[in-house]
Order: sequence, then C-alpha cells, then structure tokens
Amino acid sequence: MGKTVSALNDYNIDIFKLSNETHNYQFEIDSAFFELFPEQIVEQGAGSVDIELIKSDTLIDLKFDINVTVRLECDRSLEPFDHKITSTRGLILKFGEEEEEIDDEMVIIPRDKQRINLAQYIYEFIGLAIPMKKLHPKFDNEDDSDEIVYTSDKEEEKQDNNEAIDPRWQALRKLK
Repeated sequence: MGKTVSALNDYNIDIFKLSNETHNYQFEIDSAFFELFPEQIVEQGAGSVDIELIKSDTLIDLKFDINVTVRLECDRSLEPFDHKITSTRGLILKFGEEEEEIDDEMVIIPRDKQRINLAQYIYEFIGLAIPMKKLHPKFDNEDDSDEIVYTSDKEEEKQDNNEAIDPRWQALRKLK
C-alpha cells in the first residue's frame, strides 16, 4: 500500500503556493500508472497528459490534453490491440467550505487545501475515452451495418400459409 501512495504522490500539484496565473504541467503515463487503480479499466498503456492550470482567487480551471495509447481486448476476436486516445477534458475546482462533487466538470475543494492529486481524474478521463465497442483495427474495413447474420424460413412459411387461408379471410387480407 505504501508503494501505491508514494506513486500517487507523483500526480500531486501544490496549489497553496501557486500564484494567480497560468501554470503548465506534464505527466508521463505508463502501465505502472494503471496498476495504481483497483478497477483496472485499462491494464497497459503509455503516453502523456499535458495540464494547463489557471488559478484565480475563487477557482482553479484545469484543462487536460490526453495523448495515450492503451492496450485493449477486441470484443469480437479477443485479440489484444493498441488504441490511441487523444482527448481534451476540462475540470473546475471551486474553493468552498468542504469538499463536494457538484457534477462531472466541477468539484468544490476547501479553501485551505494545500495540494490536489490529479491521478484519479486522469484515470477517469482515459476510461471515458475508451470506446464502448472495442474492435480490433483489422475489422475497420468491414461493414458495421446491422446486417442479419441468421435468417429463418418464416417468409416461405407465410407464403405457404397464405395459400391455405379461408377465402373469406383472403378478402380482409387485401385491405391490409
């Protein structure tokens, strides 16, 4: 557990001593980063995250530019493949009385908070950029239409049944 805490500290930013202006940070992401989280949406990956932090008296505006390649497993063939993630996300940390998450893009933090840890936010933003349907690039050229793979002989059965219908009902069918 001590190793995890010290590794997470690499993603700390001391905000207490920052001046009210724009600051830039860069964090390198590797497979060890993904191992810090128990949910493990992603197990392997590498890249970088550039963060622009704009501090004012009332809030901190963060912009995350994520450029990471992650290893995913194809939903169709179960083959591993590399998927490039390029994403820009924003987060506002507003100073208040106690810590509270307002929504996905705004969090209230205490005024006396000394530092913020961005590891969880980076991990969540990478997780949100992973596609719901993970397909190996070799399937990119295939039609992604909702093509029927299995068909039955129901159409033929309907035609056969039409011939055996009582003639009185046949007139009603024509009205359809």
